[in-house]
Amino acid sequence: MADRKATATRETKETSVKVELNIDGTSQFQIATGIRFFDHMLSQLAQHGIFDLKLSATGSDQHHVVEDVAITLGKAFNQALRDRQGIVRMSNAIVPMDDALAMVAIDIGGRGYTVFETSFDNPKIDELSADLVHHFFVSFASETKLNIHAKVLAGINDHHKSEALFKALARALDTATRIDHRIADRIPSTKDTIES
Repeated sequence: MADRKATATRETKETSVKVELNIDGTSQFQIATGIRFFDHMLSQLAQHGIFDLKLSATGSDQHHVVEDVAITLGKAFNQALRDRQGIVRMSNAIVPMDDALAMVAIDIGGRGYTVFETSFDNPKIDELSADLVHHFFVSFASETKLNIHAKVLAGINDHHKSEALFKALARALDTATRIDHRIADRIPSTKDTIES
């Protein structure tokens, strides 16, 4: 099996983003977006997905930084997964975080679609606009061409809700991107192809 690594960049008038990803990593990460809480969430993705992730981003406003990080990270996953040969493909995770409980189910099936059932009580989580958590999931799913269903099942604290969601996404991605050695020479679809 070839190394499942990728580098992706995005340069626009609003942002500059660079991502280096190793799907088969050991949770090594360096993340700097200028948004402390967002860095914390992306760290959860690398830590609990067991990915190596080096990510840097600068930009004029939070909305474009979060959106373009999601797009660039999605591109990196897309490149690293190549034709999706041998992957488990579908997975889910339920993760507690104190008062919060989040569920994320994904299908790396070539179609970007997001169902996001969560509400936050405050307009900001630390310094991050709360609505950008939803926007990250939508932009990431669209670029990675995966289906995400994300739902907070319980919770009071917005920080805990968001962190549980990112941890659940990480665990689901970890399992779905693994190689199933029983089908290592096949693409996991009756169509024999998954759009990348």
